[in-house]
Amino acid sequence: MKRSEINRYIREAKEFMAVHRFLLPDWAYWTPAEWSTKGEECDLIRECAMGWDLTDFGWGDFEKIGLTLITLRNGSFVRQDKPYCEKIMLVRKNQLTPTHFHWNKTEDIINRGGGVLCMRLWKADKVTEAKTDGQIIIFVDGVKKQVAPGEVLRLKPGQSVCYEPYLYHQFWGEDDHCLVGEVSTVNDDVKDNRFEDPKGRFPQIDEDEDPECLLCNEYPMV
Repeated sequence: MKRSEINRYIREAKEFMAVHRFLLPDWAYWTPAEWSTKGEECDLIRECAMGWDLTDFGWGDFEKIGLTLITLRNGSFVRQDKPYCEKIMLVRKNQLTPTHFHWNKTEDIINRGGGVLCMRLWKADKVTEAKTDGQIIIFVDGVKKQVAPGEVLRLKPGQSVCYEPYLYHQFWGEDDHCLVGEVSTVNDDVKDNRFEDPKGRFPQIDEDEDPECLLCNEYPMV
């Protein structure tokens, strides 16, 4: 991806979140120059990969396959300081987050506003990690629901669903962009993502202009 694209998409995400009155922490707006002045007082942000995360998942077509998100709080498997994570995401209309599951993470996905959030789910075999054809029991806002593998599940604004480990999922916005929250156990995007068709979790960047803000894997270390 081009840095100019990343800058633009993050600006758009900030504007979208502001429209929906979702307020971000101060450090979500820090420039690279401001980050260069930050010392060990910001180590938790660095170590827990809090901050902006924008990816095309290695497919090279962000508007078709991609995601913009910011991790607001997160624990650490090393520190074992807190058992939870929170993210907020911009899921664009017809933009797919590709099929994947997590070995460890349990997460609630919440439609915080905008359009209808659509998803397809499949159970993964714990040995082969292949999709299975078994019926799926999930909880939508705490209410038990059975869905068939690959069936489209739609969440209107205000609704949520719980994903357990070894549950393949993909999602996209149906009729408009969606503001999507995630509340989960500790998140580790390096070691706890199993994509059905892996290409790459973080984008290769063409530095055609200076970054306006840094991604969560780009912070200068002290």
